[in-house]
Amino acid sequence: MKAREAKRARLVAQYAAKRKALKEAGDYAALDKLPKNASPVRLHNRCSLTGRPKGYMRAFGLSRIQFREMASAGLIPGVKKASW
Repeated sequence: MKAREAKRARLVAQYAAKRKALKEAGDYAALDKLPKNASPVRLHNRCSLTGRPKGYMRAFGLSRIQFREMASAGLIPGVKKASW
């Protein structure tokens, strides 16, 4: 799944300028002929370590599970377990 998502990200970057030009021109027929995965809407945030799609923390690029494990191990700078 991580590889598939990376492939989609490459396609989005490759076709970004062309999509923008076609949208500004209003040529929706040509826009429809571009690959489906070239649309940025089809991208989904995934954990950079495990590829997990749910529980993603955008600020760290990790899933909640990996974030908790790494924070407990002291691997994330500036993050420590709260206690009061």
